[in-house]
Amino acid sequence: MENCESVFRARVRNCLQTIIELEPELEKHALGERLLDEFRQLKQTMNAIDSLELTEDDVRRIERSTSEFLEEVRLPLALDGHAPKRGEAQ
Repeated sequence: MENCESVFRARVRNCLQTIIELEPELEKHALGERLLDEFRQLKQTMNAIDSLELTEDDVRRIERSTSEFLEEVRLPLALDGHAPKRGEAQ
């Protein structure tokens, strides 16, 4: 069970890191200012991830949400030539 949990944590860490890596680009847009609190929350979650109990459903939901977020920011970032390609953080 511990091995599954470490895999789940790694998957969630990857999602959070992908979003956090977009912070500098999003800050260049009005999006960044609106998302500052969310970025702080993501960073806190990243620091506490080892204490979270995750299930496969949790991880799938987080991965789906990450994918949806990336789709939402794709257009504003594309206008500046910084849009992440599908499946990539940047």
